[in-house]
Amino acid sequence: MNGDEQLLRGRVYGCDHDDPDPGPLPHRTYAALIGGPLDGLLLDITGWRPGEVDGGAALSTELGQFPGGRSLYDLRSDEPRTPGPGVSCRLFYSGDTP
Repeated sequence: MNGDEQLLRGRVYGCDHDDPDPGPLPHRTYAALIGGPLDGLLLDITGWRPGEVDGGAALSTELGQFPGGRSLYDLRSDEPRTPGPGVSCRLFYSGDTP
């Protein structure tokens, strides 16, 4: 794991690098991002309906194949989900788009 990857691990996607606490909050629900340029980040999915989580996420990033593009993360059909706060599921990297 390089230094950039270490900085990302356990942080919440979308938090600024200078946020005093970029980590997860106990009353929020998260998806762990697995693989790709955002590996190790948590995506806040608090309030998302199950169908929205099933659809995955296209997340803006400068770290992917297309700087300023999006990295795609999808839920696998066999992936378990747990309700409530904390990490409820994992979304897996499936590619980048401009």
